[in-house]
Amino acid sequence: MASRAERFKKTAIKAAKTARKWAEAAAREADRLLAEAQKRAESEQRQMRLKAALRRTGKVLKAVGRAAIIAGIAAGIASARAENRARKLSKRGGGARR
Repeated sequence: MASRAERFKKTAIKAAKTARKWAEAAAREADRLLAEAQKRAESEQRQMRLKAALRRTGKVLKAVGRAAIIAGIAAGIASARAENRARKLSKRGGGARR
């Protein structure tokens, strides 16, 4: 029969091995959770960057739309003025030639 000291040592070694095994399992789980958290944070950052880019694109498109409307109005005004000038010139030019 083993002495009390040998049984105590054997039990202590067994407990230490069990604790080491659980510590390794906990470390693996912590690594897995950390990787998942990093992935989630990265995807949230990606989503935030994407939303910001879409907001900026929306602002640019809004400005471009306004500029297009203003350019259309300006072109219409310029066309009307050119047409009026052409009428005035033809009226003046037609009378002066006779």
